[in-house]
Amino acid sequence: MPVLMRARRRDEPHRTATPLELFFDLCFVVAIAQAGQQLAHALAEGHPGHGISGYLMLFFAIWWAWMNFSWFASAYDTDDPLYRVVTLVQMAGVLILAAGVPRAFVHGDFTVIWCGYLVMRLAMVTQWLRAAHACRGAERRTALRYALGVTVCQVGWLGLLALPREDIPRVFAVVALLELAVPALAERGRQTAWHPHHIAERYGLFTLIVLGETVAAATVAVQSALDAADELSVLLPIAGGGLLLVFAAYWIYFAVPIHRHLRSNRQAFLWGYGHYLVFGSAAAVGAGIEIAVEEAFGRAQLSAFAAAGCVTVPAALFMMTVWLIHSRHHKRGAAQQLVLPVSSLLVLVCTFAGHRAVLAAGLVASGTVAAGVLLTSRQGAAPVE
Repeated sequence: MPVLMRARRRDEPHRTATPLELFFDLCFVVAIAQAGQQLAHALAEGHPGHGISGYLMLFFAIWWAWMNFSWFASAYDTDDPLYRVVTLVQMAGVLILAAGVPRAFVHGDFTVIWCGYLVMRLAMVTQWLRAAHACRGAERRTALRYALGVTVCQVGWLGLLALPREDIPRVFAVVALLELAVPALAERGRQTAWHPHHIAERYGLFTLIVLGETVAAATVAVQSALDAADELSVLLPIAGGGLLLVFAAYWIYFAVPIHRHLRSNRQAFLWGYGHYLVFGSAAAVGAGIEIAVEEAFGRAQLSAFAAAGCVTVPAALFMMTVWLIHSRHHKRGAAQQLVLPVSSLLVLVCTFAGHRAVLAAGLVASGTVAAGVLLTSRQGAAPVE
């Protein structure tokens, strides 16, 4: 017999991610890699409008599926056999979604993605109904609102299949806004018992996955270029600069204990939703490095300036967004507060460096870390970037 799905305590000590959660995250590696590859191909072929809009939509679908599971698990993870089986079903839905990414990106056919989402969302509704069955009063109403909201939104995604291709961006925007509204509406009467330290750890782990995908994408691009033409003088600045960007991104993100800031839904929702830009921009850096390599060897239909922008723009966006939603809450004084905003502008300026833009951006990012460490040592604060 399955145990009752009781809410876990928000002050539960030593709460960490479970092996099942880590396994769940790994399924998203495939989907993130697919989205990044499609973005790189579209930009390299000179289709920025299609590439960026498609990437934003598909990454939202990936990120939101992960969000739904992670926040629910933080509040209600019982880790009993039934919970594990339902989670494994959700993981199967993630893999179906990943398989549909190329078709959706190239042809605007969201059928496979919708089916993957259907599998995930039915499992998610099952989890919320199970939680509702085990509780009473305001907590039960919250769980039922979640179940209803997820179901309504899944029906809304049918518009992607039924309407003409040119209407897809508008339909996507409307239903995405409805998805974002579900948690706020569901938790009006009672806040779910998500765990601040656990949520912060889960987001940190997903950040590592995204940065890992960026490293993998850049490595494959450099390897393929080496196989075609052994020109280290061209590749080393791009590879070195990309590596510095990824290392700096890791340092910048993990420099602060953000769980201390997550005291209520108001802070947590803004922080959690803002990670759409954090995750999306970090993954896009990997695609940008691929494009920079392609352009350096004359295999991309865009200028050196545009190829540089494919790296510097998402890198600057990552730095600015991390400061805005994440690290500024732990800064002390104007000097520390200005490090990341100023550095993000300098990274954008690196776009004008052409073929040396990636290396220049990597050096700026490294300087950002060094400046933060220096300011921290002088002010005696907790480690910040």
